[in-house]
Amino acid sequence: MDFSLFYFANDSQAVTEDRYGLLMDGARFADRNGFEAVWTPERHFHPFGGLYPNPAVTSAAVAAITERVKIRAGSLVSPLHHPLRVAEDWSVIDNLSGGRVGVSFASGWHATDFVLRPEAYPDRRAIMLEQIEQVRRLWRGEQLDLPDGAGRTSRVGIFPPPVQRQLPIWVTSAGGIETFRNAGRLGAGLLTHLLGQEVDDLAVKIAAYRQAVRERPDADGWPGHVVVMVHTYLHEDGREAREAVREPLSDYLRGSLHLLLGAGLNGRTTAPQELSPEDTEFIVARSFDRYFDDGGLLGTPDSAQRVVDRFRGIDVDEIACLLDFGLAPKTVMEGLPLLAALAGRNR
Repeated sequence: MDFSLFYFANDSQAVTEDRYGLLMDGARFADRNGFEAVWTPERHFHPFGGLYPNPAVTSAAVAAITERVKIRAGSLVSPLHHPLRVAEDWSVIDNLSGGRVGVSFASGWHATDFVLRPEAYPDRRAIMLEQIEQVRRLWRGEQLDLPDGAGRTSRVGIFPPPVQRQLPIWVTSAGGIETFRNAGRLGAGLLTHLLGQEVDDLAVKIAAYRQAVRERPDADGWPGHVVVMVHTYLHEDGREAREAVREPLSDYLRGSLHLLLGAGLNGRTTAPQELSPEDTEFIVARSFDRYFDDGGLLGTPDSAQRVVDRFRGIDVDEIACLLDFGLAPKTVMEGLPLLAALAGRNR
């Protein structure tokens, strides 16, 4: 089992100085202590996740201060961008890092994000799938025929050439089983989380993903790669850990609940104000207990080991440890040696 660090800050306004200190300090720790990767997301126009509007920028910063750890977008909302821009940016970071980048592609959640490219919103899922293949071609050194500013067609490729011959690619899914299957059909990895899905449900979806990988016409024996993001904080005392994370994790769940409702990921779009304060707090309290007891690496190393074993049992390859859900950076960093020890026992 691989372990990586994942960032998706709750409130980008909560810290007013050294906003990226935890990212940098965590990346240095990951680099020195055998972690697999550092993931940063793409999030626009909202305090929740708002520290990370461009994973290419944060990944370039991580590349400059690390030597070994892999550097990944988790995720890149590709329909907001031109595939040439995606391939160019990540080729630069691949060169800066000596060939350590990877990208998880996402189709996007919120209509508001698409003020950057409103015409892409209706067909964003199909656009993402097409763009993955375009970026792969560009990465291999191929050229695309595309309209230029003079109304002609120009054949263009990217510079500089990347270090890696193939770009490691994942597809991000919030839980839709067809997205799991599409990732498998593309021969891509799969990045997901436990917001809105239970571990037993996830096991079924992972099995569907693995089946799709095996059924590809060009299947080459690669089994696929599944990454699950989980909230993470370890302490030697389980009661102290629970109290330390109760308020920040509850705030994080409260913020993500409204984000998911507004995105329609519960099957319909729900305005956050449609939930009464009582309903919101009931859902948050129930969610906190579930995440702490069964849905994250929260508590002691021993309790976290049980979660690791359960993920291994449903065929997860990598646990992406979400750090910045509201704990003080000093507290997060103090817990990382226990996480490194847990990771070392499970490699």
